[in-house]
Amino acid sequence: MAAEQQVNQVVRDSWYRKFLEEAGSQILFLGGFFRNLFKPGFEWSEFIRQCYQIGYKSFQLVGITGLILGLVMTLQSLPTLKSFGAESFVPSMVAISIVREIGPVIIALICAGKVASGIGAELGSMNVTEQIDAMEVSGANPTQFLVVTRILACTIMVPLLTILSDALSLVGGFIASNIGGNVSALLYFNKALASLGFTDIFPATIKTVLFGFAIGFIGCYKGYNSNRGTESVGIAANSAVVSASLWIIVIDAVAVELTSLIVY
Repeated sequence: MAAEQQVNQVVRDSWYRKFLEEAGSQILFLGGFFRNLFKPGFEWSEFIRQCYQIGYKSFQLVGITGLILGLVMTLQSLPTLKSFGAESFVPSMVAISIVREIGPVIIALICAGKVASGIGAELGSMNVTEQIDAMEVSGANPTQFLVVTRILACTIMVPLLTILSDALSLVGGFIASNIGGNVSALLYFNKALASLGFTDIFPATIKTVLFGFAIGFIGCYKGYNSNRGTESVGIAANSAVVSASLWIIVIDAVAVELTSLIVY
């Protein structure tokens, strides 16, 4: 019994040690990002390339997701609202639910699966093939070139992709409303936009900025600090997706609680 308790204590101590080491490593990595963020010689060409890779290359996936999201939500809620004679509230319901909560979280999770895994695999393969070490030996700044540009690109492009998805969700809701009815576009979008206020749009926008930063940071951290084996590339990509998705859920929960305390 004493031996079993000793083993359990060793396991707990090992878990605590790994957790603290991981947290400390991420804090140091975050500090390196902010130190290199304001250094001269910002890599604008690489930043624009990453914005293209993260934003434009995700345009089709995010657009289709947003369109189907609004379409399905309207089709699912319309029969229930009709039974209460409240089908006129469909545009407001779709707009508020999509913009305030569902749109930012769904698009962030999609970007976590697509963008974070891509960044983790890319930097992981560069680490395995010692390209990052070669950049350091040649006098280049790999953190400024590889990390800063990708995190900033994610921070900027994820909110823009979310706005695109929200707009197409309203279009999807309008299409669904006209499948079994006849609603004019002017009436639908007037009711949808009139239901949105500053307290709906501003907190949702701040959330998407935090989501984008978390996706870029986790993807860069996992890839940059991957091991030197070939299997570490897949591990880095998988770990980046899992960790980024977890951080998105945590950030969303904290943001919703803060918004309810400050606004309401």
